[in-house]
Order: sequence, then C-alpha cells, then structure tokens
Amino acid sequence: METIPTAADDLRADVIRRVKDEDITFVQLWFTDLVGRLKSFAITRRELENAVMHGMGFDGSSVTGFNAIEESDMIAMPDPTSFRVLPWSSGDRSVARMICDIRTPAGEPYFADSRHVLRCALERMRSLGFDAFNVGPELEFFYFRLDEDGRPHPLDAGGYFEETTADASVDLRKHTVLALEQMGIPVEYLHHEVGPSQHEIDMRYGGGLDMADHCITYRSVVKEVAKRHGVYATFMPKPLYGVNGSGMHTHQSLFTAGENAFFDPDDGWYLSDVAKSFIAGQLRHAPEISLLFAQWANSYKRLVPGYEAPVYIAWSQRNRSALIRVPLYHPGRAGATRAEIRCPDPACNPYLAFAALLHAGLEGIEQGYELPDPMETYLSTISKPERHALGIDSLPESLGEAIDLAEESPLVEKALGFELRDRLIALKREEWDDYRVQVSEWELDRYLPTL
Repeated sequence: METIPTAADDLRADVIRRVKDEDITFVQLWFTDLVGRLKSFAITRRELENAVMHGMGFDGSSVTGFNAIEESDMIAMPDPTSFRVLPWSSGDRSVARMICDIRTPAGEPYFADSRHVLRCALERMRSLGFDAFNVGPELEFFYFRLDEDGRPHPLDAGGYFEETTADASVDLRKHTVLALEQMGIPVEYLHHEVGPSQHEIDMRYGGGLDMADHCITYRSVVKEVAKRHGVYATFMPKPLYGVNGSGMHTHQSLFTAGENAFFDPDDGWYLSDVAKSFIAGQLRHAPEISLLFAQWANSYKRLVPGYEAPVYIAWSQRNRSALIRVPLYHPGRAGATRAEIRCPDPACNPYLAFAALLHAGLEGIEQGYELPDPMETYLSTISKPERHALGIDSLPESLGEAIDLAEESPLVEKALGFELRDRLIALKREEWDDYRVQVSEWELDRYLPTL
C-alpha cells in the first residue's frame, strides 16, 4: 500500500534538504530542564534523517527534574518547524538548531517536559473554544563587565530610553537584534531600561508555544552576542542593590477565528466578559502560581515596593503599580486589546510560566470569576490596613512562601500534574533551604561589629 506523505514529512524533508544545500555540519538539539535552563547536544548531518524521523536517545537522569537513573532513557524528538541556522559559526562550520519535544522510549510525551506542559494548557484553551493564546513578553537584562573576582560592573550609567554616549551598549543591542532576526524572531523595540546598563529588546507577540521557544532562543542569543563582544549578559532578576530589577512584563490575549476575544466595543473598559474573567482568574491565583513565574530566591528581591515591580494584586489601565495593566484602547486597534501581567521575571521557565498564566485565566473563564473595579491609585502610597480594607492582597514575599502556596494549590497541580509539581517543589525547597542558611556580607557588616 502506498504511503501518502504528510505535512510533517514535508517539513522533515525540507530540513534535510536545507542542511545539505547550506552545507551545515552540525545540528544542535535544544530542550530545557524543569527550571528552564537550556540543554543541548549536537549531531552530525549524517545522523539528521534518523533524528528527525525517530528522535535521539539520551540519559535523562542527569537532567534536572527528569527521571531517576533506573528510568533514565529519554528521546529528544526535534520539531522541524523550529529549524534555524545559528547566526554565528563554529570556526568555519555552519551550525543549526532544532528545539525538541521529550518523549519516553514508547514514544509518548514525557510528563516532565516543559514544552509538553504548555501544550496541555493550550489543549485546555482549545477545548473552551479559543484558537490562540497570544503572548508578548518583554525581557529585561543587564550587561556587565566582570572583574577578576567575578563581581559585576555596569557598562554605563544610562537611564530609561537613554541614547547618548552614556549608553555604551547601543551597538551591542543592535547586533543582538540582527542575530534574533536571523533566527526568525521579529523585534519591535530596543532601548535602554531604567537601571544602569539595563536593557530591553521586545519581540513581536506570537502564539504561546512559539513565544516560549523564542524566549529560550532570545536568552541564548543575548548572552552569546554579549560574550562575543567581551561582556556578560544576565537575566538575573535582581543583580544590583538599590536599582530596579529585571522583569518580563507579559502581554496576553485570546483569539477565536481571527478575532480578539478580549475586545468589546460596548464596554466602558473595552473588555469582553471573557477578558474580565481571564484577568480575574490571574489576580485570584497569582500568589499560588508565583513559583512558576518568579522561581528563584533572588526573584523576591525584585518583587518589593518602590522599584517598579508590582506586588499588590489589583488591575488598572493607567497605574503601573498594579499587578495587571490593561493598556488603553486606541480606536481601530481592537486586535491589540490585551492584559499585561507585570510580575514575571525573565529568569523563569517560560513554558511553565505561560502554562500557569493560561491555566489561571482559563480557570477564571470556566468558573465565571468577577473582575473587581480597577485601582488607579499608586498602591505603594496606601497603608496596609487600607489595602486590607479594599481587599488587595500581595504576592509572596519570599521563595519559601511561594513554595508553600504552590504546594497547596489545586491549580498548580492541574497545570503540572501532581508528580511534576512534587518534583518542582522538592527542587525549590532544596534551593530555599540552602539560601536561608547562608550568611551574607550585609549580615556580617551589620551584626559582626556589635553582636
């Protein structure tokens, strides 16, 4: 019986043809571990056909969050739609990459694969009648020169939108944009951020899975271009005391049949009932999913009042101290109606973060959560008793508190499954326990002379 080629077969054949025609020597296979760190191994082009058809085996026991050694065999299955030629070469060799889905030896999706977790969230979305979860994350980062002791030193003293000689990184940003666009990632904005040597390059919004892939690629490109220019780039949420940390403000919307399900021309805020319930879901569940969008001990040094990182659970159109902002509607731009959640940071696992945000919003839609009135007052100026009277809660103040909330959350279990949730909780408890017993320079300076 004749086998009819499928669209997937065509994509795989196109990858094989490109590798041959463009004389690509190595193909890197990318995936992430449970906490979002990029993992990679390379294959030669003679192994490519087997890889795209059957995947490549590897030892999962050495990957954070994957199986124990007695169940360690894993398959990395390259996604041919993710094939890109890297914008830098290895000597005189051209190198490409593909992002992989992780499967079991039986060919089933692996439950601890972060990409699979996001795919499951998108399936829930489609079951509710939506076609697309569009996401536009804004990842901030710092450039540093590291001294002999590995301590960071900013390249400049520039501020927000600085475009003077004080900004030593203008060309570096532009080189990064060119590299991103060579990787098929469209860029909308690039500029200096508020902190010294802090920068932002904004990718054009896209579907949730594509955008999570883009975030992983973005972080790799930013770091690689910086390294090639003799500096260091970091997505650490709070690398410097006394200045703003780096966030990942994330714009979100749901679409059905090409129409923005968040827009209602007859509503006073131009928000549909779907949008209101979605935002209400994220507000209600934000504390318990904080572990997924702010997953490091350092993340909670950014999430403090006074440094443009929102901690108070409210929404607004104009007030940037609120957790979620709904940018003002401009006539003729119904498709741009969206909710911007401002608490995630760029060091998160974007697959898990986007999955958790989507689940929280969908929970609001399914359960019919009601959206409270917006808070247009700068929330840091309101006293704690006043906030309590208004019903405004806060995000967790530490990784330890975030762990406790996630562990008891039915929504986190729904997003991750109980086994993956327990693995993440165990990893994060180990990090928190290690962090909280450290003795910092601040403690030595403050207490040693007097106690």
